[in-house]
Amino acid sequence: MQHYYNAEMPFSKGFHHDEGLNGMCPITCCHLFYSLNRFFMASKNLSKKIANDPNFERVRENNAEFGRAGKAGKLLTDALRAVVNKSRDSKQTSRLSKVMDGVLKTDQLNDRGQRKVSEGDIMLLKGFEFNVDAKLSTVFFAPYTASIDRATGSLKVDIPVFNPQTMLNAPPNTTHFVLVSGAADVDFDTGTQSGVHAATANLVYGDAPTDVISLSHTLTPNSTGSLFLVLGVKFYQQVNNKFYPLLSGKFNAAAIVQVDVPNP
Repeated sequence: MQHYYNAEMPFSKGFHHDEGLNGMCPITCCHLFYSLNRFFMASKNLSKKIANDPNFERVRENNAEFGRAGKAGKLLTDALRAVVNKSRDSKQTSRLSKVMDGVLKTDQLNDRGQRKVSEGDIMLLKGFEFNVDAKLSTVFFAPYTASIDRATGSLKVDIPVFNPQTMLNAPPNTTHFVLVSGAADVDFDTGTQSGVHAATANLVYGDAPTDVISLSHTLTPNSTGSLFLVLGVKFYQQVNNKFYPLLSGKFNAAAIVQVDVPNP
C-alpha cells in the first residue's frame, strides 16, 4: 500500500480510502461490521428476555395494554375519519391512544396485562378534542344539544338559531362555514366499527342569524357497541362562486360531544 497524496486522485491510494466499503479502509469496515453485529445480537437477546424472562413480566403487560389502547384509538378514528380528517392536530393519534390507555386502566374485571377498553370507563372519551390547536369550545360558542337513543339508533345534534359573527371564532377571509357531525358504533372487542356523517350546506358568515339546525344520524338500533357523537366546524372562502376550504389548524375543530355505552 502506498502512502502518498495525489491532488488529481485524492482517494485512489490513500491509507483511509483503499478497497473497503465505499472507499473505506478495510480495517474500519471490520470494526463497523463487528459493532453492528454486536448491536444486533444484543437487541435480539433483549427481545428474547422481554418475551420470556420473568423479570420483564411488567414490561410485557404494559406493552400488551398499550398496544390494545392504540388499536382502540385507531378503530374510533377510522369510524369518524370523514369528519375529523381535516380537523386534527399532528399528535391526535398519540393523544387518543393515551386517553384509551386511561380508559383501559379503569377496567376492574381483568388482571393487569389483560385489561380491555370495553371494560373500562368509556365515558372518559366524552369531550375529546381531535384538534387541540382549535378546540370546539374556543371556536364554536353557540348552545347545542347532543343526544343518543340506543334503542332507535338515532344520534343527533340540535342547534338553535345563532348569530355566526357572534358565536364563531373564524379565521381571516372567512365568507362561509359548515357545521359537521359524525356518529360511530364501535365494538372494541371484535374490532368492528361503522360510522356515518352529516353536514350543513355552506352557511354565510355574517350578522344574519341562522335557521334552526339539526344534524341527525341513524345507526343500528339496540347496538351492543359503544356509540359516539362528534360535532365540528369548518371554514371556507367563496371566490367566483367556488368555495375554498380554509385549512387552518387553528380554527377547524371537532370534538366528541356525547357517548353512550351498552348496558352490562
